[in-house]
Amino acid sequence: MSNLRLWISHNTGALIAVVLFLILYVFYSSLHPRGFTSDLFVQNSNEALALIFVSIAQTMVVILGGIDLSVGSLMTLVNAVASEVVIGSGWQIVLGMVICLLVGLAGGLLNGLIIVYGRLQPIVVTLATGAVFTGCALLIRPTPGGEVDGDLSWVATNALAELPATYGWWDGDTPAWFNLISGIPMPIVILVAVIVLIWIPYRNSELGRGGYAIGSNEAAAYMSGVQINRSKLAAYTLSGMFAGIAGLYFAIQTGSGNADPIQAGTYTLNSIAAVVIGGTSLFGGTGGAIGTIFGVMVLRSITFCFRVVDTDSVVGFLANPLLQPMFEGLILVIAVTLGAARAFSVKNRLNMFR
Repeated sequence: MSNLRLWISHNTGALIAVVLFLILYVFYSSLHPRGFTSDLFVQNSNEALALIFVSIAQTMVVILGGIDLSVGSLMTLVNAVASEVVIGSGWQIVLGMVICLLVGLAGGLLNGLIIVYGRLQPIVVTLATGAVFTGCALLIRPTPGGEVDGDLSWVATNALAELPATYGWWDGDTPAWFNLISGIPMPIVILVAVIVLIWIPYRNSELGRGGYAIGSNEAAAYMSGVQINRSKLAAYTLSGMFAGIAGLYFAIQTGSGNADPIQAGTYTLNSIAAVVIGGTSLFGGTGGAIGTIFGVMVLRSITFCFRVVDTDSVVGFLANPLLQPMFEGLILVIAVTLGAARAFSVKNRLNMFR
């Protein structure tokens, strides 16, 4: 029982995010004409996946006790690169996707090298590298355009049933076991695969545990034998890869590239809000990708709810598209403030024992 209480206390923020998401999404689906259908789940998961990956990238750095202002810009750079290289024959598409991930990895590694060996503040370094990434993206894609393989775009943004249908895996009847999962949105499949193959192994590795230790107390982590530089470099490099996955998926989703600095800034700021809503402390040392996923879903569900508000109701003014950014901004401010207040309360309690 004590272990359960300890687990709940360590994951309070993430659990609150899960409850908020369920409340908001059930409300949204109950008002939507296609509520609780596979088509709606596919649409909503498509709208959320890029921000989820960017927010996980942000989580990697926040766990260390830093802030990365370049994740949105790196996503935009990879988006621009993808619009040039993810096209052609099968092996060319695979090679293009690998190039996109390598660009993300290189961007994250660059941040890590400058921060670790230059001994500079992460917020300053990532602000500068973010401007560089945006400039490179504009150089590659000065105007929106480019092209991404159409079959790949169709498969990645629809239900799982479209995968064998598009590539002709089965000539005869579809296996019964596949019919049971065919309605699952492909973005959910991609997300689960990335979490299982990348996040969980990292979280349970020596480098992952080292990142949490650094965020909790870097001096104590050093005295305990944690490889500080190696753990930081690993976290920033993987952060870059997650931002690269976000940019790659965004290009696949839209079928083109767009080096938009405003879009990059919006994704960066929303990623910070999602991290806080998901229960990751801005002081570092606690939190994780799972909470961040639900933090993103809370943000997206708020936007979804605005779409189904009856304009003739008491709260009909929420349906005004000109006012929605203001309401979203207010909600983000409140969410970040509550998250920071929770972190300060924990810090104050710890100070009592010094």
